[in-house]
Amino acid sequence: MNGQNNYVFITGATSGIGEACATLFHQKGYALILTGRRKDRLIKLKDKLQETNSSAIEILEFDVRNSDETAKVIQSLTDEVKNNISILINNAGLAVGKGPIDEGVLDDWNRMIDTNIKGVLHVTKEVVPFFKNKKSGHIINLSSIAGKEVYPGGNVYCATKHAVDALSKAMRIDLLPYAIKVTNIAPGAVDTEFSEVRFKGDLKMATKTYEGFSPLVAMDVAESIFFTATRPAHVTINDLTIMPTAQGSSQNLFKL
Repeated sequence: MNGQNNYVFITGATSGIGEACATLFHQKGYALILTGRRKDRLIKLKDKLQETNSSAIEILEFDVRNSDETAKVIQSLTDEVKNNISILINNAGLAVGKGPIDEGVLDDWNRMIDTNIKGVLHVTKEVVPFFKNKKSGHIINLSSIAGKEVYPGGNVYCATKHAVDALSKAMRIDLLPYAIKVTNIAPGAVDTEFSEVRFKGDLKMATKTYEGFSPLVAMDVAESIFFTATRPAHVTINDLTIMPTAQGSSQNLFKL
């Protein structure tokens, strides 16, 4: 796929894997639609990227958890932009808290369910009609190794990422008649803001998560996403699990 005149719509573009995807696709000449809740970060990222080339960049500030807001903001795009969206990267997601199910915090559960599951649904519902109209497009959903396995204390987060895995399979079947590709990406440990958010700003706990081994970095995942997005029209990568070499499963880590 030629990047010129093709927009990549990225949720959660203000940090981590989303930001890395924005950087890589922009370097390759793709136009971007960067979305997130923090407009200051979106503007800062846009300005930084436009220092390197002049590919078009749109920024949309909204919360994927809010269906009405999501619909309103996406529909505000011009028809020209809507018709040229070629790739949707459903990246926005988070883990909040970790512990036994009976000690779970209801607000934490709702944040994960509303962002990780409903957010994917809200954005996909708005973008898919653009893809259907032209009978092409690619949806890339960010799941996790937690969407393949469960681990102690991960209960609700794991459940939300299992849901993303299932939704990716369901979307693939539903959208098959329209030649719309769907890819599920399942990374293992990635050193981003993930653990800082999960442990609610406890930097000591967040840093400890990645001690003793080399985790993935955001660009590792972005490069894998770019690979799946640039296969020939007759090739779809349905599902891709990406792990650090030191990580064999969600709980199996070889630490020095």
